Amino acid sequence: MSEEKNLKEEVKEIDFNEIIAKYDRESAYRKVAGFTGRFISVLAILFSLFHLYTAFRGVLPAQIQRSVHLTFALVLAYLLYPAKSSMPKNKIHWSDICLAILGAIVGLYISFNYEALIYRAGEQTPLDIVIASLAILLVLEATRRVVGLPIVIIAGTFLLYAKFGPYMPGFLNHRGYSLSRIVSHMYYTTEGILGIPIGVSSTFIFLFILFGSFLDKTGIGKFFIDLANSIAGKAVGGPAKVSVLSSALTGTISGSSVANTVGTGSFTIPLMKSLGYKPEFAGAVEAAASTGGQIMPPIMGAAAFLMVEFIGVPYITIAKAAVIPAILYFTGVWIMVDLEARKTGLRGLKADQLPKFKKVMLQSGYLLLPIVAIVYFLMNGATPIKAALYGIIISVLAGAVRKETRLNLKMLMEALEAGAKSALGVAIACASAGIIVGTVTLTGLGLKLGNGLVTMAGGNLILTLIFTMITSLILGMGAPTTANYIITSTIAAPAIMKLGVPALAAHMFTFYFGIIADVTPPVALAAFAGSAIAGSDPLKTGINASKLAIAAFIIPYIFVMNPALLLINTTPIEIIQILATSLIGMFAVGVAVQGYFLTWVNKLFRIALFIGGLLCIDPGAYTDMIGIAIIAVIFTLQRVKSKKGEDIKNNNKGKPI
Repeated sequence: MSEEKNLKEEVKEIDFNEIIAKYDRESAYRKVAGFTGRFISVLAILFSLFHLYTAFRGVLPAQIQRSVHLTFALVLAYLLYPAKSSMPKNKIHWSDICLAILGAIVGLYISFNYEALIYRAGEQTPLDIVIASLAILLVLEATRRVVGLPIVIIAGTFLLYAKFGPYMPGFLNHRGYSLSRIVSHMYYTTEGILGIPIGVSSTFIFLFILFGSFLDKTGIGKFFIDLANSIAGKAVGGPAKVSVLSSALTGTISGSSVANTVGTGSFTIPLMKSLGYKPEFAGAVEAAASTGGQIMPPIMGAAAFLMVEFIGVPYITIAKAAVIPAILYFTGVWIMVDLEARKTGLRGLKADQLPKFKKVMLQSGYLLLPIVAIVYFLMNGATPIKAALYGIIISVLAGAVRKETRLNLKMLMEALEAGAKSALGVAIACASAGIIVGTVTLTGLGLKLGNGLVTMAGGNLILTLIFTMITSLILGMGAPTTANYIITSTIAAPAIMKLGVPALAAHMFTFYFGIIADVTPPVALAAFAGSAIAGSDPLKTGINASKLAIAAFIIPYIFVMNPALLLINTTPIEIIQILATSLIGMFAVGVAVQGYFLTWVNKLFRIALFIGGLLCIDPGAYTDMIGIAIIAVIFTLQRVKSKKGEDIKNNNKGKPI
């Protein structure tokens, strides 16, 4: 009883909103009261209602749909996010109101002059140029406030490149463009700010974020935690496994690694610590599991919806391709958590502390209906827009089943408001990334950089992949997953494809490393959020999280070399074989990283197990046979050693990874 009391007191002392605001810039917005606060709430609700209307009645012409989306995003960004973090969070500075009004003017300018702009395409008036220039500046400043400075620097560099092309060295040289040509291309075409990224944000992404907001209001987050507890709570290292399972489930409705870490970690991290897990490991488990939520079908991170447009395949194709990699990722985290618990003797929770699976499902299982419905609609040919719309409607209906989850008018308005605010970061990041894409289309930079990347790697696929991975991880230090994916898929994915890799595998590669940047030191935002809750050293937590997420560093290389892992050109029998051998391989990799199975594993055997595991993960009859043979020999030797009594009790205490 005293343990439970101490746990509650520890949780109570943590300011979770402060942690989210610190490590997730998109959540660090103002909380304004009074008339101004109500005005902002109404704007946010109208933002959501606009998207629900266009989903129901049909999307407007591209430039109108996207410009209205941008208008709402700019106005709300300036009203919600202060110019400096030191400025008061409970009132709005007059300059921000002026910038919000300017945002409305430049955004609605296209809607009100749509036909005139089409007729004079390529012959913009001085007013058109002024408006376009203001739009670019407003987008960059909003990006600095909402997303961060790094992506602003990248976008600004690309704009300078468009202007000063004649002064660039070597293959980067181009003829250069006038200021009027650059700004008109960036704002009045569908290849710049109003290009594919914000097009996807204004349709698929916004609705799926809104869907997550409605689901959250029904209490599905608590249901996921209760469900995970009922399944894994009693197991060895139960709380850590609960963290893995609940984060995987929550990740299907949350597009933010940091928000997911803080949301489920507020429960799981203090619980892990109370049962003996070191703080660095507790924070790392939650960060690694929460980050993996973005690769978890059926509803993946926002960048997955961009992939739909970039490579021209149905969303369900991407979701199917992500199934085996996602299973391997979470299996890898689960295995290492299990081995860590066994080698350090950590127990699970007592049965009387846990909810019963049957009871949880009977009480709240109906909350899964919206997710099941979305999968059904996507698999039966519905567009992502319609699937998300139906999912929102069904989430409201499902919540009405019981009084505890029923959404009243106030909760519906809160869901609409929360969804709009959650979508701001993605919308602004997509607008800014559109500048980068616009420069690429205007100057042909994508092809030049792609060729340059291949040349620098000497035409070697592995080196090209390594350079792409490093680029993604560096971008991930300052750019959100969405912007990271847009940049790397524009520049690096074509280079990978040039070496004979299928488009889906090339884009999934950049997608994966854009996400895993959240747990990769030196800047690992999800791990830092986990460490803030755990009270641990941020860098050590990041290193632990990277080790736990080892699968995400391995699997992308495997599916690029052998796309069968993404279910490309495979039969059902082959799928079963790939899944079975890959799971064996993932277990071997986990043992190699942890250095423990039935007893301690020496360095030579760990290296052999790592190689054997990789061979099993790589789909192929010969690699599977060799890998299984290596693993079988070492595991047999481990069993013999264990039977002789050389187990964990006769060794020095193990060190958590």
